[in-house]
Amino acid sequence: METQNILELLKAFLAFCTKTLFELQGTKITLASIILGIFIFMTARYLSRISERLMHRFVSDRGLEIGVTTSIAKITRYFVLTIGIIITLDTLGVDMKSLAALGAVLGVGIGFGLQNITQNFISGIIILFERPVKIGDLVSVDGVNGRVVDIGSRSTRVLTRDDTAIIVPNSKFISDNVINQSFTGEIIRYNVNVGVAYGSDTKKVEQVMLEVAKNADGILKDPAPQVFFEDFGDSSLNFSLAVWVRELWHSKKNSF
Repeated sequence: METQNILELLKAFLAFCTKTLFELQGTKITLASIILGIFIFMTARYLSRISERLMHRFVSDRGLEIGVTTSIAKITRYFVLTIGIIITLDTLGVDMKSLAALGAVLGVGIGFGLQNITQNFISGIIILFERPVKIGDLVSVDGVNGRVVDIGSRSTRVLTRDDTAIIVPNSKFISDNVINQSFTGEIIRYNVNVGVAYGSDTKKVEQVMLEVAKNADGILKDPAPQVFFEDFGDSSLNFSLAVWVRELWHSKKNSF
């Protein structure tokens, strides 16, 4: 008798799960299909994170720089998640053609409200592919100076010299003028301006400036430091000391 009651409950539960709740574009939507859709989406979300980690590890083992590694890993995650969303919608019986048409209509209505979000997301994709900046670069954008430590789907995190994290919208790196001090390579030129009194021994000035550069930490010997006369100031002779460093982040802060 107890077994029969359990079977009756199971039948009632299955009947409830398979009962049509509503129809969507001619497809009957049941509780079972909704649960299955949620399960597929959550699984895809989990797999997208796992795939990002695995791809990051796989590409890192190939010796590629961290910026390329991160870009490939994030693109892999977005790809897996997109496939999961498509499968979820298909499971729920959503016609993808109709969805595209609906998306176009809704896009016109809410486009202004989502304009910034969409712009930043697309800019993030452009950054990942074209890589005008990458993780580790020293940049100046929108009044922010610092090192890029993370590139997300909508924003990029820049760490300033005093360890303050600044969140910069991705669109700033596409639409604004960006100074990327690391773009041409690891070796970076840095100029130090020095003013001396009129009547000073210019040869001695040059000698002292080169000596200071020679003894400073982080200054490369090749290319060698150079001293240039810039102009006649109101009350000084203005010189510029050009030095080359591999790590501007610490050299600018500590060497002079």
